[in-house]
Amino acid sequence: MRNQVKYKRLIKLSFAVVQMCFILILYYFVWTDYYNKVVTSPFWRRGNWMMVFLYGILLYFFMKMYGGFKVGYLQKGNLIFSQILSVCFTNIFTYFQITALNKHFFVPTVLLLMTAADIVVIVVWTILFQKLYLRLFPPRKLLLLSGNRSDYHLIEKINTREDKYEIIDTINYKKGFELFQKKIQNSDGVIIGDIPSHERNQILKYCFEQNIRAYSVPKISDILLKSSAELTLFDSPLLLSRNEGLTIEQLWGKRLMDLIFSIVSLVIALPFFIVIGGLIKLTDPGPVFYKQERLTVNGKIFQIYKFRTMIQDAEKETGPQLASKEDERILPVGRFLRRFRLDELPQIFNILKGDMSLVGPRPERPELAKEIEKEIPEFPYRLKVKAGLTGYAQIYGKYNTTSYDKLKLDLTYIRNYSMWLDLKLILMTPKIMMLKESSEGVIDKKCTGRKVGISDKTLC
Repeated sequence: MRNQVKYKRLIKLSFAVVQMCFILILYYFVWTDYYNKVVTSPFWRRGNWMMVFLYGILLYFFMKMYGGFKVGYLQKGNLIFSQILSVCFTNIFTYFQITALNKHFFVPTVLLLMTAADIVVIVVWTILFQKLYLRLFPPRKLLLLSGNRSDYHLIEKINTREDKYEIIDTINYKKGFELFQKKIQNSDGVIIGDIPSHERNQILKYCFEQNIRAYSVPKISDILLKSSAELTLFDSPLLLSRNEGLTIEQLWGKRLMDLIFSIVSLVIALPFFIVIGGLIKLTDPGPVFYKQERLTVNGKIFQIYKFRTMIQDAEKETGPQLASKEDERILPVGRFLRRFRLDELPQIFNILKGDMSLVGPRPERPELAKEIEKEIPEFPYRLKVKAGLTGYAQIYGKYNTTSYDKLKLDLTYIRNYSMWLDLKLILMTPKIMMLKESSEGVIDKKCTGRKVGISDKTLC
């Protein structure tokens, strides 16, 4: 396995290059044999190559954005979906590009047929290559080094990727370094759980010395250190953590982006407001919109607006709690709205008011936040920026991701903030809205000490 890893990047590159070539060749023939003959001012040889080049740039951008090249990293279904989404967006942009050249709109029949052919190429090539890739690079056999906390969630997540990882053994760090040295010989790598810093440093140094692949579960302090600035003022390296939140320039730029995107989104979303409001009224009597107290920057409480997806007075007897996967309180139309996150559309008004930002940590309820803080005192760290309609944790996490992991994702966003990161997360949102796994409810299981979905101990 270790000897084959050096060729992995080359093999992944060949996958991307061949797939791009297939799609570009299709576009070349569609452009030269049809569109170049019907546009007002036809192109010659160099013009044709320029059109193919521009198409390739767009395709590469969306493939990189949505993970279309991540063979061996994303699951097969997710990978194919990412590629199809990339091709669809590329072809939509290309349609408007050709329309601009033609100076009037045309029926996109040929472009739709080309998209269908692209999808066939994507599905066939990805399935074939994925089978070859799994044969060349079978799942890594990993040793899990556990700590004082339960590693149930970690094991559960790793087991969902049987194509990539296989945990062959689990030992607790308290059993000693010698046992670890013995066990690791039969593994392709180690997963270092939430163990004390001294033991973790010892393991990491040993793995570095022996060329052993090591996966570490980061602590909050690791995320803060990782995003620190490096200073070389002296012969001793220093890491600087400013810890002041966003700069004034970033705050102004972020607010300007919020206003532009929210105004445009409101105009586009108006027809959806009418249709969704009608469906809710037909399903269950009562208000269309739902207001609820949420937390934003510096712990400020505001009223968030959402489409109502549950029966009226859903928490009258149970009190505040997250919805479970098969929650009987959710309306039939509410399941559809939650599945595609359309229930959050009214938050556009919160963004216009300045309560929220387009991108930021998920706005949490004050009652649930207090419960979470009992186990995770660092949870308020995520309130250094405004809450967001979409965000890092919403994109890379799931609805049922633990609060501790969501905190880590939110801190990663805050510590690495940039306008480009905001734009990237906005462009990633359509993909996440369509993926079922990212909008799953909290799995309802019998647990000790906490309500469903609040803490790392939720699933026991």
